[in-house]
Amino acid sequence: MDAFASTPGTGPGAFDRHVAISTRAPFLLVGVLAPGMTRRGGGAIVTITSSAARMTARVGGAYAASKAGVEILTRYWATEFGGRGIRANAISPGPVFDARGRLGEPHEVAGVVLFLVGPAGSDVNGAVLAAEGGELSVLPG
Repeated sequence: MDAFASTPGTGPGAFDRHVAISTRAPFLLVGVLAPGMTRRGGGAIVTITSSAARMTARVGGAYAASKAGVEILTRYWATEFGGRGIRANAISPGPVFDARGRLGEPHEVAGVVLFLVGPAGSDVNGAVLAAEGGELSVLPG
């Protein structure tokens, strides 16, 4: 699946896969896991979105839309479950290191997750934290 295809280059199947992976799967997981978190007195939900959800390019609209979907769901979950002791936040990394060169590193994103689930992040709820090293956009196109 090409995450950065143009709109005409993204067929219905590719669009549906983006939504299934990035939006539907977190929705279904939170629906199953939140009741147990409530029974245990709380917890933390951390979703992974993308800088593509808010920075436009000439390609990647389906991917960006699916990531924007999980961002808004995360904000809704913060409201829906916050009174039950469950915090919901998202991390929005820019591109992570790959064969193209030094971008972000997975351990840097993991550090933001640890902050959000740990005591230092206990007052953070409904936030989308950017972890992109200050890049404005490195999307192709």
